[in-house]
Amino acid sequence: MRRLFGTSGIRGVANREVTPGLAVEVGMALATRLGGGRIAIGRDPRTTGEMIESALVSGILSCGVDVELLGVIPTPVLAFLTRELGAGSGISISASHNPPEYNGVKIFDTTSRAYTEEEQREIEEIIARRAFRPVPWDQVGSVERLEMVDAYVKALVEGLEFERSWRVALDLFNGATCSVAPRIFKKFGFEVTVLNGQPDGWFPSGRPEPGAETLKRLGEYVRKVGAEIGFGYDGDGDRMVAVDEKGEAPHLDRVLAAYAAHLVRGRGGGTVVTHVGASMCMEEAVEEAGGRVVRTRVGDVSIAEALEKVGALFGGEPIGAWIHPQYHLCPDGILSSLLLLRALEEEGKTLREFVEGVPRYPMVRRKVPCPEEEKGRVMEEVSRGLPGQFPGVEEVLRVDGVRLDLGDGWVLVRPSGTEPLIRITVEARERERAEEILGTAEAYVRRALEAI
Repeated sequence: MRRLFGTSGIRGVANREVTPGLAVEVGMALATRLGGGRIAIGRDPRTTGEMIESALVSGILSCGVDVELLGVIPTPVLAFLTRELGAGSGISISASHNPPEYNGVKIFDTTSRAYTEEEQREIEEIIARRAFRPVPWDQVGSVERLEMVDAYVKALVEGLEFERSWRVALDLFNGATCSVAPRIFKKFGFEVTVLNGQPDGWFPSGRPEPGAETLKRLGEYVRKVGAEIGFGYDGDGDRMVAVDEKGEAPHLDRVLAAYAAHLVRGRGGGTVVTHVGASMCMEEAVEEAGGRVVRTRVGDVSIAEALEKVGALFGGEPIGAWIHPQYHLCPDGILSSLLLLRALEEEGKTLREFVEGVPRYPMVRRKVPCPEEEKGRVMEEVSRGLPGQFPGVEEVLRVDGVRLDLGDGWVLVRPSGTEPLIRITVEARERERAEEILGTAEAYVRRALEAI
């Protein structure tokens, strides 16, 4: 059976991999699975968004399910409104941080959580078996266009309080947050200045991903306008990266760990969730604050699942995708920015001061080419034999590849979900030790590949 979903839904080049034909089938499959009710749909400003939306709508209506079109909105707003509207499911049409030629589909359930791997597999099976259930002409669904962003704005504004006005700079990357983020920050009385604040699916400001190069632009802007902090968002607004008052971006693992520890201290304990590739500074910060860390597979879908399962306070990936379960179960860049600001206010610190106590350790990576058809057997051998290559292994985690905790560092070996590669990630307290661990792990993976 053909796999359509990756770690963040269906993505690919629009009209080549993510086609109207595929969108019709996804719409029909989702409506068939639901068997009735309503589906909410939102999209980012990509130029192919309306094309994919129209195809999805056609498929959904043909199987007797109604559609609520919410227009251009951030993915987390779509997830939140899916729950608020009582829709059976929600669909965000976006390729997040990918270039403008890409597009995608991400599906959420009625609780605001992205579809799990099992639920995604059900959609794939319906498509593979052509098990659609179209209805007679007089039972097709209907379409309603709704303006519902105010409900999201109201929830954030009424749920948070600040004691002072912050000077904030935003880089919106011409994405879906353009019509929402400035409005919310101004509602709190903040002094807000904005870069790239016009939604444009061509993304003229560059790839809509707050990374090392693009954050330099925001950093310069923070210094220029005298802002106390800056925030950059990806194309669909589910990720946030912060820049401090000097225009520098603290390492994302450190910001994640510092915020998680702040929450745990404030609650007098608790559990936070991150994935297998996050820094060990997460455990150090959270455990020192009196909490514990649960690690999952890579991807916000897995983190959201674990949040529900263990009743965690918070979960996040060190790419700026943070989930706050008291609000909803989708990573939310705007909400994360506000909650980070509140944490800074509560501690009376700047962002630079906030992360000062969290160490940054050397992290090194390597890719080993591996044919798709060999990945399973290579990983079986790695799972069996890699722990024996290191003395003093303290923990072996196999939720996503193989992760070994070595006390003074760790190594993760996992197959790429998008490329014919095995990925190796290592972190240690010293760079020399990290390179040593990486060399041992890479040599073993290559031997395992040669033996097949």
